[in-house]
Amino acid sequence: MSRRTLQLPSWLPIDPYILALIGTVVLAALLPASGTAADVAGGASTGAVAFLFFLYGARLSTAEALDGLKHWRLHLTVLACTFVVFPLLGLASKGLVPYVLTPQLQSGFLFLCLVPSTIQSSIAFTSIARGNVPAAICAGSFSSIAGIFVTPLLAAALLGNSGGGFSADALLKIGVQLLLPFVAGQLLRRWIGGFIARHKKVLGYVDRGSILLVVYTAFSEGMVAGIWHQVTPARLGALLAAEAVLLALMLAVSWYGAKRLGFGREDRIAIQFAGSKKSLASGLPMASVLFGAQASLAVLPLMLFHQMQLMVCAVIAKRRARDPQDPLTDNASAREPATVG
Repeated sequence: MSRRTLQLPSWLPIDPYILALIGTVVLAALLPASGTAADVAGGASTGAVAFLFFLYGARLSTAEALDGLKHWRLHLTVLACTFVVFPLLGLASKGLVPYVLTPQLQSGFLFLCLVPSTIQSSIAFTSIARGNVPAAICAGSFSSIAGIFVTPLLAAALLGNSGGGFSADALLKIGVQLLLPFVAGQLLRRWIGGFIARHKKVLGYVDRGSILLVVYTAFSEGMVAGIWHQVTPARLGALLAAEAVLLALMLAVSWYGAKRLGFGREDRIAIQFAGSKKSLASGLPMASVLFGAQASLAVLPLMLFHQMQLMVCAVIAKRRARDPQDPLTDNASAREPATVG
């Protein structure tokens, strides 16, 4: 019998960026910004968030977005999963306080249920599973666009004062830091779109670096405020268990719900991967604006859920790729070429 070498499973994707995020949290714990340094970091973080949403607007092709409306039933299904089913489950998590989650962790848990879906990982897993990739592209894009408007409104309505004190001033900050840069990017896309496309890789590093700055600033504020004594290992374990249940429920609802609505296999795959995910890239900057000094605890559930969804969906995607396409169980739309959208 041949001897096997010990190695990590190929289905276990440890995202290097998650390691960078963890390193940033450790840096904030050891060397938190305070005093003048905190003011400088806070100003830089505010500018980074505005620049991120400017890039989001400049990258979005309005023509592609309009073309994607051809597959409107699929997109509405994904939006319903993202902004209706997820928030309802998040509201149900109030029953876990105080025995499973602290009020602060529950606010972060609810917030993760309000952020938009991902784009890149939804596309990647849909492709691996042989699903409708064009639909995944547009569904993720529509969710991200809707999230810029819907997430702050849902947070204001559902989180109330637990989110750091939502007010007219907070909504004004959202408009200035998120919406205005996004609209500016859309308006200037005609002149700068080519430049952004040519320097996509470099700007991708700028994106990620900006988010790392946001994380460092948020966790530094948490360290200075002394809020981390509220999170014990037992609470973290309970949070992970609650998030595992949340992910399992959304994977089941998006898959079997789409089947009940009459979607074919390829479309159901796109719906499952786009409808069960939450975007770290969109959620972290929003949390820094919405939660202020409480952002560190607010983003912790989202960071944990992000890595969990990558690991679980990687397994599902590879198993879906091995599924036979049975004409008796998949309707005709699954066997047709993938429609744009």
